[in-house]
Amino acid sequence: MNNFKNNTIDHTPYWHADTGFQEHSIDTELSSLPDALEIIIVGSGFTGLSAALTLARAGKKVAVLDSGKIGSGASSRNGGLLGPSFHKLGMQGLTKKYGQDTANAVLKESLAGFDWLVDFIGRENIGCDLQHCGRFRGALTPEHYTNMAKQAESLAKVLDYPVTLISKSEQHLEVGTDKYCGGVVYNKDASLHPAKLVQGLIEKLMAEGVSLIANAKVGNISADGQGFKVKVGDREIATDEVLIATNGYTGNVTPNLKKRIIPIRSSMIATQSISQELMHSVSPKLHTHGGTDRLVLYYRPSPDGTRLLFGGRALSYADKPNEYIKFLHDSMLDIFPQLQDSKIDYAWSGLVAYSFDHVPHLGKMDGMYYAMGYCGSGVARANYLGHKIAMKMLGNAGETIFEQFEFSGKPFYNGNPWFMPAVIRWHSVADKFGW
Repeated sequence: MNNFKNNTIDHTPYWHADTGFQEHSIDTELSSLPDALEIIIVGSGFTGLSAALTLARAGKKVAVLDSGKIGSGASSRNGGLLGPSFHKLGMQGLTKKYGQDTANAVLKESLAGFDWLVDFIGRENIGCDLQHCGRFRGALTPEHYTNMAKQAESLAKVLDYPVTLISKSEQHLEVGTDKYCGGVVYNKDASLHPAKLVQGLIEKLMAEGVSLIANAKVGNISADGQGFKVKVGDREIATDEVLIATNGYTGNVTPNLKKRIIPIRSSMIATQSISQELMHSVSPKLHTHGGTDRLVLYYRPSPDGTRLLFGGRALSYADKPNEYIKFLHDSMLDIFPQLQDSKIDYAWSGLVAYSFDHVPHLGKMDGMYYAMGYCGSGVARANYLGHKIAMKMLGNAGETIFEQFEFSGKPFYNGNPWFMPAVIRWHSVADKFGW
């Protein structure tokens, strides 16, 4: 059996290595910024880049600041799974908590966000390996399958969303494992290359003259009666409006947002190049995949079909590569023992962000705009809601069902997810026994 500890594993995200992402500087020097701007966006992931493009094309003078490299956070590190990101509670849970009308609205807007991004990619001619491949989600237990079937029926009825129920006896046509007790194929789901999408957005912004400032850690944001003063290094820049687009990297500069967000580390591995025969033994139809695991395991072929990319929640908030590589490698072989001789070439991680109610949020707090809390499903949500919050900043039609939910924290929580290691380990035990 392959022992990954004896491999030389590159800790560059596969997506970055595949594209040469950020090998050449594309950012502007902080010193080149004027002393005053109309809008400053903090955070250069999908939310910030999408919002900046909408604002710039409306004639606004915009700068995007990031404490690291532009676009190098979760937006260019994720699995590239693209779907409507339906709420964790499902139709039944949403209806029970919020009522039928709100439940329908949440699901419909989730689908609208997916459609918006697919249309945007096509309209802007962004080459990001968009593939309408469908997603198979496997049920770990018969009870999970029964619940999934009910949810699928609801989606088909309310949204006319194409789903196919797959029995255990038929699942070998969708996925090469006996791990599951049947599942559902979400036929409209897609995949893409996240770093290429980020690069495409960056190129559009550069064409619009937007300033992209890397390694620009914001030290303080203060209201001055007319707008805000943003402290960055030795500069203090005046701005009319601020958009906080930091999601899993939300920090002490915005404490009231930080205490409403739970940052969670998600990690991925990529195998060496494998044969077409071996890939089809894993994913016969080259779907994206996932299961009902509490640790949110997900996997997919690389866009060129040569590698399996396998991800899930890391077992701790800290970046511990040896720990998450072992967990993901063991999990991969548990599902696909046929990959036992396939080496791991790449391993990486990044931070996603959950809200306490598992709903994304956007609006205005402490005078600043924000959009965040995509709950691990940010490819469609972040791009769509980045555009939506920008429309609100422009005073145009930016209405969304997600702004109606109260963005709440919890008593004694200040943004430090001290409880997550225990929660994740409990989830690991629950997955092991199928609870």
